[in-house]
Order: sequence, then C-alpha cells, then structure tokens
Amino acid sequence: MITKQPRGRYFEDFEVGAEFTTPARTITSVDIVNFACLSGDFNDIHTNHEYCRSTQFGEPLAHGPLVYAVAGGLQYASGINDGTVLALLQIDGWRMLAPVKHGDTIHMRSRVVEKKESSKLDRGVVTFFREIVKTDGSVAQEMRASIIYRRRAA
Repeated sequence: MITKQPRGRYFEDFEVGAEFTTPARTITSVDIVNFACLSGDFNDIHTNHEYCRSTQFGEPLAHGPLVYAVAGGLQYASGINDGTVLALLQIDGWRMLAPVKHGDTIHMRSRVVEKKESSKLDRGVVTFFREIVKTDGSVAQEMRASIIYRRRAA
C-alpha cells in the first residue's frame, strides 16, 4: 500500500500573525445555478434575472455559502490543509460585506490569530481571521474560523 505524505501544515507550523493567501478562482453563472440545484436555494436574488434587474445589484448574486465553499476549496488548493486538517470546529462573525456576481474572481487571505493545544496530544486548534477578497480589493466576506489540525508525532 502506498502512503501519501501530507503536504499541509501541522499545528506546530502555524505562528500567530502569519498570513496566507490562496490562489484565485472566478465565480461563474454555472457555479451559481449548480449551487442553487445542490442546496435547493432558488431565491430570486440568485436565479431570476428579471427580478434582479429591479434590485441595486442588477444581476443574480452568488449565494453566501457558495462563496464560502469556494474559499474552502482555494484553501485546500493552497496546500495548507492537505493531509493535516482534521475538522472545521467553528465559524464566528461570518459577515457578507460585498456581493459576488458572475465574473468576479476571488481569493482568500487568512491570518493566524490564535493557537490552542488540545487535551488530545495528536491535535491542536488554529484560529484564522479570514477575508474573501475580490479582484478589485473589496472584501466580500470575513469571519473567524477555528480548525483542528494534526500535530507531529512526538
């Protein structure tokens, strides 16, 4: 059996104040429609072009959880979580600050704001302040995310 070596960071590899930036990805209309189908959220603000023309946005918006999910994928693509993350523990202060539409490209900036050892010696909790940022520099979403990471074997 082939054992895959983790490329992600372990609990010990994170330092408070360290910052990470993910790769970027463009949100498309297909993403928005597929997320509506997956989630069952067909609210007009996401799926009805005629309705959206009457709003300040003028076109359908990406679902907030869709943007969050894409950011999670970008975090994985960065390599930080690959093979070392155990669980998402908590999201605090999740705020939607700017709309994300078809054609917007996003990436995520994360800053380590806290580290706590667990009572279990094989893991620890790292808390990040995360910002999901659009190409124009505006922050679409922000939150604090606490994630359980593996620790290196003693």
